[in-house]
Amino acid sequence: MTVNYCLRTAKRYHARSIAIHHEDQEITYAQLYENVENSARKLVALGASKGDRVAVLLQNSPEYLDLYYSTARAQVLIVPLNTRWHVNEIIYTLNDSGSTVLFVDERFATLVPQIRAGATTLRHIVFAGAGECPEGLVDWRTADKTGVLSYDEPDENDLVGLFYTSGTTGGPKGAMLTHRNVYSNATHSLMPPARFLSEGRWLHAAPMFHLADAGAIHALTLCGITHCFLPSFDPEATLRAIEHYRITSVVLVPTMLNMVLNHPNFDRYDLSTLKRITYGASPMPLPLLKQAMEKLGCEFFQGYGMTEVSPVLTMLCHEDHRFENTDRQFAPVKSAGKPVTGVEVRVVDDHDSEVPAGHVGEVIARGPNIMKGYWNRPEVNAEVLRGGWMHTGDLGAMDEEGFLYVLDRKKDMIKTGGENVYSPEVESVLCAHPAVLEASVIGVPHETWGETIRAVAVTRPGATLTEHELIEWCRERLTHFKCPTSAVFTDVLPKGGTGKVQKNALRERFGNPRSSAFISGK
Repeated sequence: MTVNYCLRTAKRYHARSIAIHHEDQEITYAQLYENVENSARKLVALGASKGDRVAVLLQNSPEYLDLYYSTARAQVLIVPLNTRWHVNEIIYTLNDSGSTVLFVDERFATLVPQIRAGATTLRHIVFAGAGECPEGLVDWRTADKTGVLSYDEPDENDLVGLFYTSGTTGGPKGAMLTHRNVYSNATHSLMPPARFLSEGRWLHAAPMFHLADAGAIHALTLCGITHCFLPSFDPEATLRAIEHYRITSVVLVPTMLNMVLNHPNFDRYDLSTLKRITYGASPMPLPLLKQAMEKLGCEFFQGYGMTEVSPVLTMLCHEDHRFENTDRQFAPVKSAGKPVTGVEVRVVDDHDSEVPAGHVGEVIARGPNIMKGYWNRPEVNAEVLRGGWMHTGDLGAMDEEGFLYVLDRKKDMIKTGGENVYSPEVESVLCAHPAVLEASVIGVPHETWGETIRAVAVTRPGATLTEHELIEWCRERLTHFKCPTSAVFTDVLPKGGTGKVQKNALRERFGNPRSSAFISGK
């Protein structure tokens, strides 16, 4: 089965349902299907042929949704580009993928001269934004749509896209996802424990270049759900959009959710239509989760996965968001849930032998959703996909009931005095302090203990907090070796395109043992 089936099915069963509601525009699924056919013809008319790579540098928009389907229909590979990348990273990815077509909108059109100077394989740059088309670009609105489409269905093992990620090792790599990978994960999302909503309105608030949001597109379409869009995440714009579009479901990673809940105008908006919030991409501090459940009153689901698995491995359903026994090491609400239907997850030692329940090891997985490999990275593929299992690079443990507890990235675990410390546990305690808005921890070198723990915190507006007070707070709540021995305060934590805190940037900036305790992030 291919992703093309998703849109065909939506046309067949939800033809009159609203597929897109954006600003004052409404488009039915029947109309979306015709638009995608026309867009696919435009791609063919541009010279794109089967297997070519088509890169997309757009903000969230109906055009982005169209391209996820029209590239598949034209049997070319979509290459979504991170909208927060430096232009040099954009050029690197265009060249690494060998992209022949690039889509930009009004926000990124100014980068075109630099991109043209550095990208070696591009044949066309297409403008798919608002306003006048810049000189020298192809205007997507008026592009030639006389291309002849093949009506042969692609093989399910054909690639549907390259999704660039830092991956489990090394620098940016293109995860090769097939039709089977993406379609399988869409169907996994419709079965327990995921149980996607079968009706309603979805807000694309997380960036559509990332599978944290885009991974839901095909399941949404299968169900005939309405797609609504925020060009880029902004906490008040999210609140406004939920009220305006009467949104029922949205993905918000923990940092996004934190910003929404703590926005000064939060109480001014009617959020009563919300039925479900899905979160993931980074650990959720329990105090933040509890606050969110109390203030929003809707169902919460957690998804755990990564780009390489298309993207979901496990799901923590709403019924398991219970806060009893959270003082125990294993309580379901602390977990990432159970594997979704169709996916097998194990926790193994360094020899890939499964460890007993409650023991820590690397999380590995297999199923029809696992990527084909990284683009042009055979040596990395041999390591990461050895034995037919995706080696995630995450450390975790499985309890007796089958709940998976993701403890840390291997590279982010702090080893102090021979003890392993997993950063999410410490970060959750830090975030429980009433003066802390958000926090992260890193290891800093220590001549005796190897590493010690440093907290990096952002305080709430108007709040005051000292290094000593924050450390004492932790000492009252954590085993001594898990407590930070130093703390620095900054105005903002560095984040990637999905809102995940970038630990590498934290280590570069605050990893010096002699760093000052008071550092401005501005």
